[in-house]
Amino acid sequence: MKKFWKGVGLLPGLIFTLSAWAQHGFLQQQLRYPMVQMAYHNKDSLLKAEFAAKGLKWPPRYLYIRSFKYDSQLEVWVKANPEDSFRLFKIYRICALSGTMGPKRMQGDYQVPEGFYYINHFNPRSSYHLSLGLNYPNTSDLLSIQHDSDPGGDIYIHGSCVSRGCIPLTDSQIEELYLLAVYAHDAGQDFIPVHIFPIRFGNPQSENYLSSLNDVNPAARQLWQTLREAYTYFNKAHQLPVIMTDTKGQYVMAVPQPKEIDISQATGGRG
Repeated sequence: MKKFWKGVGLLPGLIFTLSAWAQHGFLQQQLRYPMVQMAYHNKDSLLKAEFAAKGLKWPPRYLYIRSFKYDSQLEVWVKANPEDSFRLFKIYRICALSGTMGPKRMQGDYQVPEGFYYINHFNPRSSYHLSLGLNYPNTSDLLSIQHDSDPGGDIYIHGSCVSRGCIPLTDSQIEELYLLAVYAHDAGQDFIPVHIFPIRFGNPQSENYLSSLNDVNPAARQLWQTLREAYTYFNKAHQLPVIMTDTKGQYVMAVPQPKEIDISQATGGRG
């Protein structure tokens, strides 16, 4: 590290600027952007009041997001400490949908991915009001696609209520979700998991629809089974399962003992 600083020949003024920047948290950095300032002005006090009304500790330190494509819902779960159980904060209505059930496998297919992801990009200058990027394609996606196929990318949860393979919310909703994610990241949550399911398992109408697709999309059956297992586990434990990827790109769920649960391991990321 000393050689690096010596090699680039940083000026004292620049070193001071970098040092001052390092003292600012992620929240303060984000508040430099006008759209985030607007979200903070519109939503901070309201969110704080909602947390208090539901007996939740403010600000959120751990966030978990799960989305249901067919049911057009996005849930936000929160907790204050690693050992705590997640508690449901709010359910948002996804206001547009593109593609159908099944994973995303190529550029331009308008599919919303299905699987285990995490937020890897905060975009405060999005063309879609505000947006939270997902780590698609992850290891499972890359191992599952054909070698000559382009999996595409740039999958976001965003505002503006339009979708070409993303998860769209209204501008008011994305302001809330974006701010919650900023607070969690500011508190040290590097990996905010986002699990995307084809349906809300257990809902009879949704289950019937998914069953009708078994012959149409047989390649997705194993994925849907693992997603079902993860959904069921979380509903019982209110803790995240550990999700791994095998050499063929299939997700494998490992149920840890409570002390072994690590939020960063439940993301299905590139790692």
